[in-house]
Amino acid sequence: MSKLLYSVTMSADGFIAGPGGDMSWLTAHLGPNPLVDGLIDEVGALLVGRRTFGGDDPYKGTESEGEAFGGGWDGPQIVLTHRIPETPVPGVTFAGDLATAVETAKAAAGGKYVNVLGADVARQCLAAGVLDEVLTIVAPVLLGDGVRLFDHPGGAEVRLERLRADHVPHATNLWYRVL
Repeated sequence: MSKLLYSVTMSADGFIAGPGGDMSWLTAHLGPNPLVDGLIDEVGALLVGRRTFGGDDPYKGTESEGEAFGGGWDGPQIVLTHRIPETPVPGVTFAGDLATAVETAKAAAGGKYVNVLGADVARQCLAAGVLDEVLTIVAPVLLGDGVRLFDHPGGAEVRLERLRADHVPHATNLWYRVL
């Protein structure tokens, strides 16, 4: 059975994107990471938020723009949105509600991971109790403002169990199971 994994790179002060969803900071911190390189083969589908799908892309302005994992992965993408476009997008399925998006993504993943992309989609998955794991790659940078890894106004405690923690020259990988 496919699991939902939220994998994300975060600044040391807890931001996954700069102000306005700016992802340009990230490219300086993408480098060889054996954990991520191995994970790519274990991902069967993506569950993507509309904002992420629409342009929050660390590869913006490069030949890898719009490509998952910088072009290192190819497969089905399910985009959660209330604004389904009239024109079909090859390889992309649009879903209007979380339950349908999760069900479609798990079926498309064929027993591999469904990789969740987008802070709001990840938050919705947590709230619905369907997110299984979180892989946070902590980059050695402070952004000071932007989109937080997990933002829940009023607070919400989500308990995690550490599955793995390791260091690569440019980051620290923290992999958790959601309890």
